[in-house]
Amino acid sequence: MDDFWDWWQHLPQNISPVIFEIGWFKLQYYGLMYIVAFSITFFMVLYRVRHEDRFEITTDQVKDATTYVILGLIIGARLGYVVFYNFSYYLKHPLEIILPFSFSNGVAFTGISGMSYHGGLIGVILAGWLYVRKAKLDWWDAVDLYAPVIPLGYTFGRLGNFINGELYGRVTTSSIGMYFPLAPTRELRHPSQLYEAFFEGIFLFAILWSIRKIKKPKGATFAFYLIGYGVVRFCIEYFRQPDDHLGFVFLSFSMGQILCALMIAAGIGLYLYLQNRQKA
Repeated sequence: MDDFWDWWQHLPQNISPVIFEIGWFKLQYYGLMYIVAFSITFFMVLYRVRHEDRFEITTDQVKDATTYVILGLIIGARLGYVVFYNFSYYLKHPLEIILPFSFSNGVAFTGISGMSYHGGLIGVILAGWLYVRKAKLDWWDAVDLYAPVIPLGYTFGRLGNFINGELYGRVTTSSIGMYFPLAPTRELRHPSQLYEAFFEGIFLFAILWSIRKIKKPKGATFAFYLIGYGVVRFCIEYFRQPDDHLGFVFLSFSMGQILCALMIAAGIGLYLYLQNRQKA
């Protein structure tokens, strides 16, 4: 058993984030995980369209809508990180928002790093709304179509974070902890990326998928998604290391928890609105 825990705790430092490298080109697991996540979401949405009578949307419209959603996610996630997590820095270095270089001490290639889930969600909602308006589809049908399947994609995104060794957890004395090479101290830390992969991904997907056909107001599945993700992420934030430059934003709450609290409130408010709208 000791051999297992030794293997487990040193796993992050024994995983290379690079699949293969040819010259300047690197194929990394993180990018591959995003492709897998987008593909699963796309095919699960197609499955629903073909097997559930509620949705009046064509395959071509699903392709176009998914393209809008992906662009909204990438742009929103980047801008969300800038605004929510490091606004003062990017206010002084605006070119670094879109360029993969750091200009703080000369010019250095860094890649574009820093993405925010909550910013990505806002981007997805705005991009989805633009497409639905353009294609003249029903907004509440559209959000209910995507809401149950999106969490499954998070599983792969979080696995990508784990392989990269980023977004690691807080220090722990539990055997379940791991040594993360990018952490500032060599101490066992919660593998919070794996907690998120399971609970934000598989667990939330299982719940939303199981209730997708239960009779409820249009848009309610999306409201449940907002509440469900917000609750799960809020709890897991207690195991995740806050960003070094932010720390705890309010009392003992991280920025992620504050944003999740707003997300939960929005989900509850949306559900009450939809329920009253249906009665009216």
